Amino acid sequence: MNIGPLVDAATLAAHLGDPGWIVLDCRHDLAAPAAGRAAYESGHIPGAQFADLDRDLSDKSPAPDGAFRGRHPLPAKEAFVATLRRWGVNPQSQVVAYDAHGGMYAARVWWMLRWVGHEAVAVLDGGLPAWTAAGQALSTETAARPPGQFMARASLARSVAAADLLGNAAPLIVDARAPDRFRGENETLDPVGGHIPGARNRFFKDNLDASGRFKPAAELRAAFSALVPDPARAVMQCGSGVSACHNLLALEVAGMPGAALYPGSWSEWCADPARPVATGPA
Repeated sequence: MNIGPLVDAATLAAHLGDPGWIVLDCRHDLAAPAAGRAAYESGHIPGAQFADLDRDLSDKSPAPDGAFRGRHPLPAKEAFVATLRRWGVNPQSQVVAYDAHGGMYAARVWWMLRWVGHEAVAVLDGGLPAWTAAGQALSTETAARPPGQFMARASLARSVAAADLLGNAAPLIVDARAPDRFRGENETLDPVGGHIPGARNRFFKDNLDASGRFKPAAELRAAFSALVPDPARAVMQCGSGVSACHNLLALEVAGMPGAALYPGSWSEWCADPARPVATGPA
């Protein structure tokens, strides 16, 4: 079963008892990494398991040559497959990811599952606020599933390395960070400020309406068409490869798939002083 990239609270509630559905709580706070686990323990969607950005969705070890790979580099595919099995994911599972941040962290799970070839994954539109607004209950019981038998398949997502963003054949780069960070004006979050030369800026929160849900597909398509004429020639990036996945999800909702992720993103890029840096607006 594949319900598409987004799912609403009513549909998820109707399937909570379905053993074929796996729910993942992806809440996190970049400034307080332990906050996500604490939030999960204080109340989560019944049956949801906790997906830790730092432990489950990243591998912070350096590259084989010792180079820094960014703040949230991807784990090896084999390691992520083992994590999915621990969560009880099987080849036929419908996975639903949610957070309380407009889908910023849940989109990372969505992208990573597609990266290992699993198509049946969706983000809860509106996240936990939409769930509680619909009158749905929370649980404090730690959930667990029997080990799954997930196997990686042909990837449904593309990624690029820093070297792919240099030279005359460099793709169009879209940066998901807030405008002040893109311009190089937020030294707290980006000690080395700025952006990759030639990049454009699409703050991931611009994909959401006032309620925190994704804007309609037609509205997203109009916005992205002006920014990304050819998704197959575009790369999404951010600070560390997390909120960039939100733009990739928005492109999928808009019916414009095919863009790649730069997992290392700005945190990896700016760690090498030999790489060019631009500041100011796009």
